[in-house]
Amino acid sequence: MPKRIRNQSKKMNRRNVGQVLKLIVQILSLIFLLAITIGILYFYQTYGKDLLQLQSEARKMVRVSTSDTFRAAQTSLVYDSEGDLISTLKYEKDVYYIDFEDIPSAAIDAMLVSEDRKFLEHDGVDYLANLRAAIALIKNKGKITQGASTITQQLARNVFLTHEVTYERKTEEIFIAMELEKKYSKFDILEFYFNNIYFANGHYGLQAASYGYFGKSVKGLSLSQIVFLCAIPNNPYRYNPITNFDNTIARRDRILAQMFEDGILDQAAYQEAMNEKIKLQQSKLDKKNYVETYVYHSAIKALMAKQGFEFRNSFKDKEDRQLYEEAYNELYYGIQQNLYRGGYRIYTSIDMKKQEMLQESVNTVLEKFTEVNEEGIYKLQGAAVCIDNDNGRVVAIVGGRDQEVSGYTLNRAYQSYRQPGSAIKPLIVYTPAFERGYTPDSIVVDEKFEGGPSNAGRSYVGEMKLQRAIELSKNTIAWKLFEELKPAIGLSYLLKMNFSKIHANDYYPAASLGGFTIGVSPVEMAAAFSTLENDGYYREPTCIVKIMDADGNEIVGDHVEEKAIYKRNASRMVTEALTGVIKNGTGRGLGLKNTISAGKTGTTDEKKDGWFVGYTPYYTTSIWVGYDMPQTVEGLSGSTYPGVIWKDFMDQIHTPGMNQTFSYYDWRSE
Repeated sequence: MPKRIRNQSKKMNRRNVGQVLKLIVQILSLIFLLAITIGILYFYQTYGKDLLQLQSEARKMVRVSTSDTFRAAQTSLVYDSEGDLISTLKYEKDVYYIDFEDIPSAAIDAMLVSEDRKFLEHDGVDYLANLRAAIALIKNKGKITQGASTITQQLARNVFLTHEVTYERKTEEIFIAMELEKKYSKFDILEFYFNNIYFANGHYGLQAASYGYFGKSVKGLSLSQIVFLCAIPNNPYRYNPITNFDNTIARRDRILAQMFEDGILDQAAYQEAMNEKIKLQQSKLDKKNYVETYVYHSAIKALMAKQGFEFRNSFKDKEDRQLYEEAYNELYYGIQQNLYRGGYRIYTSIDMKKQEMLQESVNTVLEKFTEVNEEGIYKLQGAAVCIDNDNGRVVAIVGGRDQEVSGYTLNRAYQSYRQPGSAIKPLIVYTPAFERGYTPDSIVVDEKFEGGPSNAGRSYVGEMKLQRAIELSKNTIAWKLFEELKPAIGLSYLLKMNFSKIHANDYYPAASLGGFTIGVSPVEMAAAFSTLENDGYYREPTCIVKIMDADGNEIVGDHVEEKAIYKRNASRMVTEALTGVIKNGTGRGLGLKNTISAGKTGTTDEKKDGWFVGYTPYYTTSIWVGYDMPQTVEGLSGSTYPGVIWKDFMDQIHTPGMNQTFSYYDWRSE
């Protein structure tokens, strides 16, 4: 073929290839555009209507809002078992509201550098920050590792929305923020923000926080104190100055460093603020009593459950526990904020007469111990919980001795965890043993053995009936039965009853004697012993009967769920055995005047903790006595101070005619 023709042929081939490639590109472009069109149509069909609805709702909420919207608040009310008002939960915006001119410039600077550097530039939403947060969300497999909320978004969430973590709520938050920026000036938004942001422990707004933590107006605060307060809202749990003071200080220091680096502070002001020692001065008005703190805690947990939160007390590893705790705390403190502004009506099982009796019993029995700590709080403390066995609800709860002091109220009844001593034996040793063929007549051997424990008084009697071993609380018997059962089996009963502080290091024989890494709380012990009286069926301890919203809608109903923990016959056998503890054993002399009772003493090594947990067919009451910082208490045992408190209170609430008896299992005939 001539060269000229060959060249022409090659040109034609190249032209054909080019046309084919062009056609392929056109087809691919068409397919791509078609895919985008289909995607847009799918997105609109799936989400479009919802987004338009959310946007419409946002516009309506902001359109009808006025400056008064950011001052208004609805008070939540708490009622006792008789329907009488016992507590109000509110934040008084009108009392603590401050105008923009009265907000310290240091507070504005601190919030802008730490929360929203682009506040003066954006239209309510920082799109770049949201994109970074979305990428981080994907990278971390759905775990939120960085926030993207502007100051305006935070205001939108606090005033118009709940703290429920959903994509719909986040989208609506963005729409509301954009509408707020259209209607109000930046100065208005900052004023609203500083009066509505949450500073933990029921303090809404900067002025309320100033009075709450320092006992004076924000005008009288130093730079360091102002920045300390501004450290809290980023995460009211993590930076709660009452419970996590060091975290708050650390964040204060980081914000001061940012202000210094940005040239807002000079070297002298920065150094002076860093060196200042922060000392809290809480108002007595901010102190909540034991009933209030427990009611709020129970209400928050009930609302968490309503939102579908899954409570857990066992974890694969430390990371699993940490992720759970982060999710728990975020929702817990979000709902806590809502309680202060939601206008809820909370109906409880608290019996104020019994509450006063229980508090008085604790106060009277411990009155000779007058030593106080640096804060003026009694060093020797007690805690007590009474549960109605008919429904498993708490009717009285005492978190410490009664005294007029300012500051945080530690409710030891549910917030403190201590070694239970021998009081734990019925729950993880005796009842499980009865489930596996033992009876009170079973012969066991009380003897010293290698690696085993010593008995109180270091006496050993050889062969004896299990009933007598229970009455005398023989450590050797409990240890051997627990080893035979296996620690994992014994502790599984506590896990099923939602004991929250079971640790990996608790799975050893010493747990049979109450040797725990962290411990148990009085409310956990009361609920567990009430389970024994209730034929082995556990009910989660709470004082909440029902919760209504501000519009009268029931959001938490009057319903008690039961969960089988122990077999009925084993529960009845251990109840019979524990009546012997009071008649003939370590609880001798603590029997009640008007009704039958069963119970168990508990005393830890060196007499640092004393317990008595006992029940009747009507009520279960648990008592703990000890120091907040464990130390030996002269004369302390389960049968002394705890037992005396228990008897004094239970005798008062069991009147003549309350002669119902326990249901027993006739194991002897079998």
